[in-house]
Amino acid sequence: MNTQVINWQNISQQQKVNSLARPAIADNALLSTQVADILSHVKKQGDEALFSLTEQFDGIALNTLQVTSEQVEQAKLALTDKRLNAIKTAYQQIKSFHCAQIPKDISVETCPGVRCTLKTEAIESVGLYIPAGSAPLPSTVLMLGVPAQLAGCQRTVLVCPPDKKGQLANEILVAAQLCGIDEIYTIGGAQAIAALAYGTKTIPSVNKVFGPGNRYVTEAKKQLSQHVLGFAIDMPAGPSEVLVIADKEANPAFIAADLLSQAEHGADSQVILLTDSEDLITEVAKELTNQLVLLSRQKIAALALKQSRLILTKDMSQAVEVSNLYGPEHLIVQTQEPQKLLSSLRNAGSIFVGAYTPESAGDYASGTNHVLPTYGYSKVISSLSLADFSRRYTVQEISKAGLSKLADCIIELTDAEGLDAHQRAVTIRLED
Repeated sequence: MNTQVINWQNISQQQKVNSLARPAIADNALLSTQVADILSHVKKQGDEALFSLTEQFDGIALNTLQVTSEQVEQAKLALTDKRLNAIKTAYQQIKSFHCAQIPKDISVETCPGVRCTLKTEAIESVGLYIPAGSAPLPSTVLMLGVPAQLAGCQRTVLVCPPDKKGQLANEILVAAQLCGIDEIYTIGGAQAIAALAYGTKTIPSVNKVFGPGNRYVTEAKKQLSQHVLGFAIDMPAGPSEVLVIADKEANPAFIAADLLSQAEHGADSQVILLTDSEDLITEVAKELTNQLVLLSRQKIAALALKQSRLILTKDMSQAVEVSNLYGPEHLIVQTQEPQKLLSSLRNAGSIFVGAYTPESAGDYASGTNHVLPTYGYSKVISSLSLADFSRRYTVQEISKAGLSKLADCIIELTDAEGLDAHQRAVTIRLED
């Protein structure tokens, strides 16, 4: 087990910065060029490019991109009752939490005769990208599909890379059906994001794309959001990460399991433990070694552990300080009195409080959303919510009496800014 053990008190400022650095995203220039070529191919050749790129990258020659309703029904019949019930339970849990986020219009009479309203409207069309690398991710379908459904988006499109038979996992299709998604395409990678942004004969374009993906997908989202007018993405994305704050009373086996649950995501994932107990670090290190060998993805997790950290802090206050500096995607608090730390913990995508709140619960079925900011973006970007599938706009209605009350203010400020036409738009109405 090669995870670094660091004493925060004994390292320099630069070493502290280095110890909280994320794994570098390699080959940025090459990646940017490769993705730009894919996007250009799709923009110029549409569906033809999608078929050829799927054969090139996924090793399957497709005859069609769209999944039929018959295929969805067959997928439902193919699942065991136990698997189907698990998907339904997760759906209800996520729906319950997100239902509470449905916004209400706000209307304020700022002065007599002047009424201002803040209204919310669903984004008309959204695209949901569902990765399908080593395993299907029905949980991500639910995390994206439920808020899109509740927001009332008129058109929700799901894209997902096909398997070697040109099909999508049954769980993906069933989860999509629960969320009311009937437009599903077997296309993945940067080319899928390009299709959603530019539109093709088969796949009309959407206004905004959501969902995690590999570095090609992430780069495609970034480039397209900058170059296609009116096209937006959910948030910047990087490798998965978890930080655990624990005291001497915490269970080292629980902590190791939480760290490994993120380490198995990918070799570039990062996991960190902050504690004021040297004994706990020793025990967690032992548990990591013991539990790692039991994992089906132990090689991936082992690579992630090489760039992870077990950090000894002076006390819990310093642990909170370090956590806020890092700004983790997932933050787990396993202390005797975790509620005491919550008011001081500012920067995290999602916080898991107490010994019996594993991050896995949030990934699947507690109800919160698992699409979260990574790479330190939790300092400025929120976890995915219903608000991300909507746009807010304002409405104002002013009577003649109301405009009269504001006229002196507007005239004075337009004078200050030298905008005569703005001023005239007010005074011409009052001269009537």
